[in-house]
Amino acid sequence: MRKINPHDFTVARRGTSREINRQIALNLIRAHQPISRADLARLMNVRRGVASLLVSELLSENLIFEGALGESVGRGRRPTFLYIDSRERCVVGVDIRASRTYILVTDLVGRQLGAVSSFQTNRDVDTLIQELARRVKQILTDYNGCEGVGVSVPGMVEPTKGRVVHAPTLAWRDVNLRDPLAAALGIPVQIENSGKACALAQLWTTRSDVVASGNSVFVSVSDGVGVGIVVNGEVLRGRHNTAGEFGHVPLSIDGPKCSCGATGCWEAYVSNLATLSRYFGRDLSDPRPRDSEEAGFSVEDLIARARAGEAKALAALNSTARYLGLGLASIVNALDPARVYIGGEITTAWSLIEPIVRSALRERTLTEFGGATEIHVVPAEDHPRLRGAVALVAAPAFAAPMVA
Repeated sequence: MRKINPHDFTVARRGTSREINRQIALNLIRAHQPISRADLARLMNVRRGVASLLVSELLSENLIFEGALGESVGRGRRPTFLYIDSRERCVVGVDIRASRTYILVTDLVGRQLGAVSSFQTNRDVDTLIQELARRVKQILTDYNGCEGVGVSVPGMVEPTKGRVVHAPTLAWRDVNLRDPLAAALGIPVQIENSGKACALAQLWTTRSDVVASGNSVFVSVSDGVGVGIVVNGEVLRGRHNTAGEFGHVPLSIDGPKCSCGATGCWEAYVSNLATLSRYFGRDLSDPRPRDSEEAGFSVEDLIARARAGEAKALAALNSTARYLGLGLASIVNALDPARVYIGGEITTAWSLIEPIVRSALRERTLTEFGGATEIHVVPAEDHPRLRGAVALVAAPAFAAPMVA
């Protein structure tokens, strides 16, 4: 039962129910566009006049627009279809990783408008902000009406102040990222932890799929490991927005050193760097220069060799798969989610590693149903971290009013 907090609440006004119905209408138009007023009224189970009033409000605010005419039924007038108005309005998503930074432009409903671009991440914050601002400005010369920039960061974030509290793979602590970037761009900027951004992306792109399935978890395996948790249709944040840091839960206190400074963290076993270190037989986080093969070698290259049957590549990949399953078991035991989503470059090898991941999951879960938890792969080409960054800007327009 959801309780009302007597110390933190919003009193429902006379127009609250209308605001909620307005947001319901907006989300239904987004989910079913193109849609007529009559169909919208049927979906909302309200009289057509009520739906028409809500549509008029949304039209006046330029949130939707009228498009093509549909076919008439019987002798009635031809219906006018409604669409979310994403014309001349775009959103920029940015995914900062320890190795590279990626940029994506979409319209207001998340449709990709151009190719994803990237550049090498400079860990000096001021230099990175300058380079990122320059590139975003250059990209936006081809678009009009940017609503804002969303940024996913591989670390703990204080979103109200726009600061990165701690990002181990970037060696950042208490970094002011949002405000300097917004000042350099002249448009609003929102930032969020990459794991939470991925979870938000699933909520945003699949709509009812995630909510209807119950609680879910998104695990993003890349330069590090990010985890986002969805409970009752909302991203779990915790008191300081640091909930979900399963990447730094130890599998073994005597394990390899992690970027956070501790030893044996789950991330230290399954990140891209961990997999490559296992393949080359040495810790690639070591500051010593890499040789020519190590320097230009990626997880995708390792997966290609594994698919070609190279024993060493298969062994490295299989070890990562087992550790991935063991870590997932901890999440399942702790949270009992309805499903787990996995994203990142490792997913391109899913057909090779799935049996090992599932075997390790069953080995360490405490119940039979825990071992059978649904696992859904989100392909790397879907760019969940970038999609989540976009949703930071776009999704609030479709959110319901907050009422206790």
